[in-house]
Amino acid sequence: MQVEIKAPYLLFLGDEPDPTHAKTAIGIVYWRREFCVAQMRLPGCGADLGIPDMTPAQAANAGVRTMIWGVAGVGGLIPPTWIDNLFTAVDAGLDIVAGTHASLTKIPGLADAAAKAGVSLIDIRQPPADLPVGTGEKRSGLRLLTVGTDCVVGKKYTALSIAREMQSRDIKCDFRATGQTGIMIAGGGIPIDAVVSDFVSGAAEMLSPENDTDHWDIVEGQGSLFHPGYAAVTLGLMHGSQPDAFVVCHAADRVRIEAFPDFPLPSIAELIAQTVSNGRLTNPDIRCVGVSINTSGLTTGERDIYLSRLAAEIGLPCIDPVATSVAPLVDHIVDTFQ
Repeated sequence: MQVEIKAPYLLFLGDEPDPTHAKTAIGIVYWRREFCVAQMRLPGCGADLGIPDMTPAQAANAGVRTMIWGVAGVGGLIPPTWIDNLFTAVDAGLDIVAGTHASLTKIPGLADAAAKAGVSLIDIRQPPADLPVGTGEKRSGLRLLTVGTDCVVGKKYTALSIAREMQSRDIKCDFRATGQTGIMIAGGGIPIDAVVSDFVSGAAEMLSPENDTDHWDIVEGQGSLFHPGYAAVTLGLMHGSQPDAFVVCHAADRVRIEAFPDFPLPSIAELIAQTVSNGRLTNPDIRCVGVSINTSGLTTGERDIYLSRLAAEIGLPCIDPVATSVAPLVDHIVDTFQ
């Protein structure tokens, strides 16, 4: 599924109090900074992207062509109190792109307003039609999946960083986006969490098709096998992508599932064991090749100690995809599969 998003962008944050839920906007600013002109925040917003604040009219005058919904809240809903801002963006002549489960086109009057203004409403979480059921059949090529102890721990950043490092070495590879932010960054992919459950594995097979024997598909992971709400999409994505390798992703300062405080996070060792056990259904040779840690909550000294201790404990490369180089991880992948 390819998506055309007209640059540059205004990133809408609403009055979201939790910066964690602004992960879509934060990811786009990090990976596509050259396209991001401004942010739009309402009173009470707890996120700040470090770019100018503008209204839709101001952004349009500055050359912006698209307003991107930058918030990914629980359930993917569109708060009723934010809807007027969508009409304001349309009136300013901006396309609107959203990765919410709730569709922009279902908001009463918005589609008519967009048609009148000559702008587009783009719902990222609209999977392709006629997706197949997964077959489990072996496909040529190599695949790596990022798996997490929780949501919002760096699965997308890790996959993008690995793909970028591989491409810099002229290794054949593609980043395969499975979530709304990844699709906006890459310009294509399949929103796995919007696929009917019977077809999740089939969608993952489509996303990572048969390829050259030395080609890598770097598949963006979703959810967590230990998440009470999202484990199902994680498992279906794993079975369909049939990863030869996986990288565990974790936030160093987190001990419980985000927004589900009754559920403690698994240990790295528990997640590795569970992923291998479940992944062997469609790839008996699945293996862990490293760990990626979001250390943003640690000091530099704490980060270095944490990563060193963890690497010694599990015997695999441990990196932070933002604060450190992913080169040691890619070195290990190359050495393992050469």
